Amino acid sequence: MNQPLPDRRRLLQLACAGAATWCLPQSASSQLRSSTNPFTLGVASGSPTHDSLVLWTRLHVPGFFGALGPEPVAVRWEMAHDEQFSRIVQSGRTSASTELAHSVHVEVTGLAADRWYFYRFMAGDAVSPVGRTRTFPQPDALVARLRLGYASCQKWEDGYFSAWRHMRGENLDAVMFLGDYIYEYPALNGRVRVPTGGWVLTLDDYRQRYALYKGEADLQAMHAACPWLITWDDHEVQNDYAGTQAGFSSAFDPSSPADFLTRRAAAYQAYYEHMPIRAAALGSALGGLANALKFGAEMRIHSRVSFGRLASLYLLDTRQHKDPQACTRDGALGSAMVDPASCPAWQDPSRSLLGFKQERWLHDEMATPQARLSGWNVLAQSSLFGQRDFKPGPGQTFWNDGWDGYTGARTRLTQALQQQAVANPVFLGGDLHENWVGHVKADYTDPASASVGVEFCGTSITSRSGGNAKTAQRLAENPHFVFADAQAKGYGVVEFTPTQLTTTLRVVDDVTRRDTRIETLASFTVQSGRTVIERV
Repeated sequence: MNQPLPDRRRLLQLACAGAATWCLPQSASSQLRSSTNPFTLGVASGSPTHDSLVLWTRLHVPGFFGALGPEPVAVRWEMAHDEQFSRIVQSGRTSASTELAHSVHVEVTGLAADRWYFYRFMAGDAVSPVGRTRTFPQPDALVARLRLGYASCQKWEDGYFSAWRHMRGENLDAVMFLGDYIYEYPALNGRVRVPTGGWVLTLDDYRQRYALYKGEADLQAMHAACPWLITWDDHEVQNDYAGTQAGFSSAFDPSSPADFLTRRAAAYQAYYEHMPIRAAALGSALGGLANALKFGAEMRIHSRVSFGRLASLYLLDTRQHKDPQACTRDGALGSAMVDPASCPAWQDPSRSLLGFKQERWLHDEMATPQARLSGWNVLAQSSLFGQRDFKPGPGQTFWNDGWDGYTGARTRLTQALQQQAVANPVFLGGDLHENWVGHVKADYTDPASASVGVEFCGTSITSRSGGNAKTAQRLAENPHFVFADAQAKGYGVVEFTPTQLTTTLRVVDDVTRRDTRIETLASFTVQSGRTVIERV
């Protein structure tokens, strides 16, 4: 059943009310009377700072549309020092509204810094699984260690989410998810398993697809293990979309580019409903609340948070504000391989991947004392940052959807890193379904150019790639990369200390098996103050 999108102002009111931690009167919402467990999608936490974070769940009864009724449902929540909840830190009541798919986003404030907590939700007599989360250290605190997991691209039909089960054993402080949390395709090729539903086009479609993914036990368990910092890529909406322009439409795709903004609005709402992000994401679109209300669906995804003085973590949005891809063949929508010599727009400095407002925000953030004083500055976004030439020998061929298709924007960012003397830049990325490790160069046209940072672009949780037949050739063509693998699936773990970082690429042996094993593909170190990657 397809429902019209709610009024955006109404959504903002509901999101802000649901995020509040005060107690609601008993009459504000109804009590859950269903005997079925409503916490089938698990719990999650995210958007951590030194004194606050977001607790998330969504009430969902599989197979019974409308089983929770049209009225808001009363939900209680508790946060405690211990897993038995004998030492309660905070608690309260909120409501889960039909307009937001009975999702719950509680923004808990006033917490102690650098502290682990446990949390849970209750609706009627039902009690959710227990989640574990943490606050970050004070921004000026001296910190000995940070362990981050990074991952992306979990296409449900391509394999099982077993990598998340192995990640739970990594003793992480947080997870950075770098895009393609869901895929919008129907079951065109059965592959390992067949997703329910057809093409994902409407709000109900997106809600059902998120419910499918979030029903996976291994993914739920990793969400419950630590806080997540999350950005998106294209498949949360449509393959290859760019800003307000629709992406590639195959002959089987029933969507119309003319209806794309309605589809994007539905996808953005569903994203908020299913992610542990703050209500301000809905009301703090670039240009302010009035602009968000005027133009429909916009969300603020980009942010920066400190992990003491050890690291500054930047989340970037490489989809919502990007200019359309340049020189796709015959003026088609979406991405393509392009010879830059035949593309007049390739070097156009007015084109942006982040959008100029987000670029200015990032440059301003990197100009702060915190960026120079932080031990490490981690820029997490959804794609490969460094140049990757696909054509061996003379001439060049680049993919126009990533940073290679926005060379002016990339140059502005590398220049800002140098001009602001940003300490130890580290880029994390995804999207490729491959592992690429390399040095970020000031000028990719000059082989002797200085390195201004390092990059670890991660493989997929499950999504397929083309294999290693051409990997050695492509590494030789792009010598600023020191390692690549286009076969294995898994995730990365980065451990930061004041003196060095260590990145470990963890991969499963077979995504088509739930009982797959985990192993280390490769490990690398970078010493603080030196943009040199060394293999361990």
